[in-house]
Amino acid sequence: MSKGRIGVYPGTFDPITNGHLDIIQRASRLVDHLVVGVARNAGKGPLFSTDERVSMVREDVAALNNGASIEVRAFDTLLMHFAVDIGASVIIRGLRAVSDFEYEFQMAGMNARLNPKVETMFLMASERHQFISSRFVKEIGRLGGDIAHFVSPRVAVHLGERFALEKTNGDETKRVQTLK
Repeated sequence: MSKGRIGVYPGTFDPITNGHLDIIQRASRLVDHLVVGVARNAGKGPLFSTDERVSMVREDVAALNNGASIEVRAFDTLLMHFAVDIGASVIIRGLRAVSDFEYEFQMAGMNARLNPKVETMFLMASERHQFISSRFVKEIGRLGGDIAHFVSPRVAVHLGERFALEKTNGDETKRVQTLK
């Protein structure tokens, strides 16, 4: 059975933010089936494992409850190979600011060369989410700042637990080093 027009929204989602959720919700209205592709990108040094990130994305997507056909899958291949494997005809990318555009423009050009049958579609972040990035959320949260406006309550809990674990492990490392 065909799922109609399939789109893929790829990312690291470390962690998923309200900005990502906004793009997912809006993208799901443009395709018949949206696959949120969680990249296994160890090169970025993610805070959460791929399985943890997939789980968080699934939790937040389920909470959207917008009736759209959305699937969350991990991938560790070239994005274009993943898009072809799932039958996607469009790659959806979010843009926050002009600074994102140059990189995304180059990537769209490379992807078009790899497979001209798969289009890249850009969605601008809504004005209330333009400044949110996973990197800043992690930095603010790690330093004890309020991240409630940037991520879902579920993700905030996961981040709080991870930062508490980091702090505990860091204190233990310091204690062991002091004993040496």
